[in-house]
Amino acid sequence: MSSRVVLFSTDSCTYCGAAKSLLSTRGVAFEEVDLSEHPELQAELTSVTGLERYPQIVVDGEPLGGLNELRAAEKSGLLASWGSD
Repeated sequence: MSSRVVLFSTDSCTYCGAAKSLLSTRGVAFEEVDLSEHPELQAELTSVTGLERYPQIVVDGEPLGGLNELRAAEKSGLLASWGSD
C-alpha cells in the first residue's frame, strides 16, 4: 500500500521545487499544500512539527522534515517504499 505524502510549501521556496522534483522523479504521489498566503496555517504547522522552514514533508501523518531528510530517505531506500502498492 502506498504512503500518503503531503508536502507543505511556499511560493518563494527553492527547496520546495527540489523536493517536488525528487518525489515526482521517483514516482511518489504527493499532495502539495501551498501555505504562501496563509501565515496562520504556517504558524499552526510549526506548532505541530516544530519546523519553521519549507518544505515540510509529512508521511502517513508523521513529520519527516525537509529536503535534507527527503534526500536521506531516498539514499536509505525508504522513499522507494512510499510509492509501491
